[in-house]
Amino acid sequence: MGHHYTKAAARAGVIGAATALLVSLIGAQPATAAPLHRTPGDTVTTTLYSAIDQLPVVDEDRTGYVRTAFRHWIDADRDGCDTRREVILEEALEAPEVGPKCSLIGGVWLSPYDDVIVTDQGGLDVDHLVPLAEAWDSGASAWTAKERERYANDLDEPRALIAVTAKSNRSKSDKDVADWLPPAAGYRCQYVADWAAIKTRWGLTVDGREAEALHRIASGCEDTELQVVLAR
Repeated sequence: MGHHYTKAAARAGVIGAATALLVSLIGAQPATAAPLHRTPGDTVTTTLYSAIDQLPVVDEDRTGYVRTAFRHWIDADRDGCDTRREVILEEALEAPEVGPKCSLIGGVWLSPYDDVIVTDQGGLDVDHLVPLAEAWDSGASAWTAKERERYANDLDEPRALIAVTAKSNRSKSDKDVADWLPPAAGYRCQYVADWAAIKTRWGLTVDGREAEALHRIASGCEDTELQVVLAR
């Protein structure tokens, strides 16, 4: 989190007038025309509107997708609790009792998608806020198996995984923001901000309908600051 993000730009020696003009023309293109300089581990400080503007717009392709391409719910720290239970424990309003093999007893949660209080962890799903299939469509099909595993178990980014009611998660399925939004209208600005942050973190693209929906929804939200640690 201590690194500072800077845009890459060509800076070498003394450039002639023609080269200077070319650089200025490139700089004048829309933000989506050129990818951000990306160094994993660097922190990008941006805003909601700028983050959406910077997401590359590319047609999606689900060819070859299978959910098992993303190995998930691993126990990375070998403490007996897998990724799913780690999220449930982290997001509890009232912590459950942890029994053998990370069995959970009691606890209280708020599902932000539908603003529902949950008192039985069996009624919770842990959702990938940007679904696995959506990630595949948006660039993850070209990743290594290890990168997809990291994405599917991303505990380093609090916005990536979220405990919600099973009903709301299954209603969402693998839909993007053009086809599904949380029923709790007051949460939607946070949802699109988190969506943009996760796509920025992982260098994922958006399709045209998704980009339009992000801009439309965000137009009714404050242009809040976003800090994103790049994962790749």
